[in-house]
Amino acid sequence: NGGTDMYKVLLVEDEKMIRKGLAYNFDWIGCDCTIVGEAGNGEEGVEMIRSLNPDIVVTDVGMPIKNGIQMLEETMEAYGYEAIILSVYDEFHYAKAAMHLGVAEYLIKPLEYEQLKKALEKAKAQCRMKQHFSDAETKTREALERDAFDFKIVLPEQSYSPRTRVMVTYIRDNYQKKISINDLIEPLQTSATYLNQLFKKETGFPFNDFLNRYRIQMAIQKLKEDDCKIYNVAVECGFKEYKYFINVFKKYTGILPSAFVAYYQKKGDS
Repeated sequence: NGGTDMYKVLLVEDEKMIRKGLAYNFDWIGCDCTIVGEAGNGEEGVEMIRSLNPDIVVTDVGMPIKNGIQMLEETMEAYGYEAIILSVYDEFHYAKAAMHLGVAEYLIKPLEYEQLKKALEKAKAQCRMKQHFSDAETKTREALERDAFDFKIVLPEQSYSPRTRVMVTYIRDNYQKKISINDLIEPLQTSATYLNQLFKKETGFPFNDFLNRYRIQMAIQKLKEDDCKIYNVAVECGFKEYKYFINVFKKYTGILPSAFVAYYQKKGDS
């Protein structure tokens, strides 16, 4: 539904009286819908689906030239709309064939508007869910195309004070273990508060943020390897909690580790 509030609906019904009645007697606007086209058979329906790209198709089953099921089979997967099927009672066995297509609702004529309203709510919810997944996929693809994973923490070490250099080295040498700034209080003979302030001032990151970024940087290198197991990489990079690793990875890269691995494997195959 491309981010607009109104859902585009296509009506496909060969009986003109029923089609016009449906188009003009039902409160489409009240259901956040707008009729973008009407077709009198499945052949016309296919043409209109291609040209109008509707969000929802409300279609009769038994129609001349091309029936509703054939029309759905031909276009539903390619155009990703939701379908609501209308049929007379004795066509039920026939319309069952449409169930494998994942239609939102199956309604028996004569149509009760209350039923159509409920069916539209269901179809709209499916549309929103698809949109949500499609947005997430787009973000993933954009992040991968930018190759946002080769982010590096720049370490202009020469400008660091001796204490900050010790802290950065400590992270590099021990990121695989459970560490914290408190480990450095004694060796550096000062408080955690002071160390945190100093570290942030000189590196631009709080200690824990820098540590997590460094861990994710290391994880990215390991995830590019052919036979990597995400769980093992998490542990090897100092994340004892797998779920926490996934959250941190997504926070810094914008996508899930599994999507990253899938992308790199595909890149390797192509």
